[in-house]
Amino acid sequence: MTALNDTRFNSVVFLLTGIPGQEDIYLWISVPFCLMYVISIIGNSVIVFIIKTDPSLHEPMYIFLSMLAVTDLGLSVSSMPTILGLLWFNSRKISLNACLAQLFFIHSLSFIESSVLLSMAFDRFIAIRDPLRYVSILTPPRIAKMGLVFVLRTVVLILPLPILLKQFQYCQNNVLSHSYCLHQEVMKMACSDIRVNIIYGLFIIVATVGLDSLLILLSYVMILRTVLSIASHAERLRALNTCVSHLCAVLLFYTPMIGLSVIHRFGNGSSHLLQILIGYIYLLVPPLMNPIVYSVKSKHLRKGIL
Repeated sequence: MTALNDTRFNSVVFLLTGIPGQEDIYLWISVPFCLMYVISIIGNSVIVFIIKTDPSLHEPMYIFLSMLAVTDLGLSVSSMPTILGLLWFNSRKISLNACLAQLFFIHSLSFIESSVLLSMAFDRFIAIRDPLRYVSILTPPRIAKMGLVFVLRTVVLILPLPILLKQFQYCQNNVLSHSYCLHQEVMKMACSDIRVNIIYGLFIIVATVGLDSLLILLSYVMILRTVLSIASHAERLRALNTCVSHLCAVLLFYTPMIGLSVIHRFGNGSSHLLQILIGYIYLLVPPLMNPIVYSVKSKHLRKGIL
């Protein structure tokens, strides 16, 4: 019986979907995708290298930025093989085990990035509210513990997803809507009862992205209260200017992520092309834009890059 089950699981194959109707020009479409990946990997690697090698950047804000860059690197690497494989070689097939591994890393890294963005909001609040104690509050050991908590929380919450999906039986029509694997898509391919996955998946979204975004909003409410209490208009603008990069990162990350989650759960009548477009924005744009935004806004990073 065990041998039969293993054979059944290993024989499950999913078919990835690129951009329907554009198969003849996949090679040309792959050029901007490849450029985005190269820029993302080089940009985030350069930021990590500069922050690691420059002692003047060993401050809380830049340590959190290096954590964000490492997470973006992971997101790029975890999604790149299947997307470029489909565009270059029309490689649509992916095994169940490979699909489960990919969705585990994509979801885990996405939720870790959400946690890092929350910690960066807290960092900006402390820097504006209590600048004299900023370095003493956010010490490197404390930041390391925060990072460890983020990883442990994510792994504990995400690990049950591939384990649950592994137990299901899958139908013959295993065509996914994207060129990579997501939990909310794979579970719909199952012929089994998926109510547990639906409820647990919704719980994870609320407990991670929902809670993090709410706390980020609360942090900015407190930041605004602090800024408005500053007498000098120039000092207000200077304080708010330190938050611009983080706000851009928050919007780049949460907007497509929430949009994709809503479409998959409630948008049965939505355009398939819209799903694909938001899916690519969700995975490709934040890792691409975060290094650019922070490099433009931070003169210390610009100096290091030059």
